[in-house]
Amino acid sequence: MTDDATQLEWRRIASEYGADLILFRARYDMLEHPTSGEHLRRIVLESVDWVNVVALTREGLSVMVEQYRFGVGHLTLETPGGMVDAGETSLQSARRELLEETGYGGGRWSYLGAVEPNPAVHDHLCHHWLAEDVEIVAPPSPGHGEAVAVRLLDPSDLARALREGRLRHVLALSALSRVFALWALPRRSSGLPNPALKG
Repeated sequence: MTDDATQLEWRRIASEYGADLILFRARYDMLEHPTSGEHLRRIVLESVDWVNVVALTREGLSVMVEQYRFGVGHLTLETPGGMVDAGETSLQSARRELLEETGYGGGRWSYLGAVEPNPAVHDHLCHHWLAEDVEIVAPPSPGHGEAVAVRLLDPSDLARALREGRLRHVLALSALSRVFALWALPRRSSGLPNPALKG
């Protein structure tokens, strides 16, 4: 770390916990601004790590899921994934989530690395895994709070979904971009309304 970078570090003075938000636990940190010395209160949403899986069949189809997301209020197209349960490794969690959401399993597994979903307020990682040559091994068994449809997409389907704005879940895109050259695909307006222009 350079001298300039060390001057950007904020010193934590104190912490207190707030509400349990089901998927997150709110933590409020009192931090010292690195240059002004002012004490400022900031929120951190604590969570367990997450996983996302790029699962490919022997035919080269991507096993995707479609489900309603409460935050945006519409269906989203995503890679299978979820939260790492206590006592699990990210690989164990990835295998479990793929099986539960889609019924697919087996295959050859490779770690694709991890990303920070939103480091401004989140303290955890999302681990990306690649599962090749997966096959149906059981009926899907999503959790009681989930309603999930399995979608099999070939690379041209992925390209179309990306162009049309149906595939824009950032963690799914992050995982898929480690396997497919998504950003080399033709880019054009999705034709969907720009949420920033609402009002």
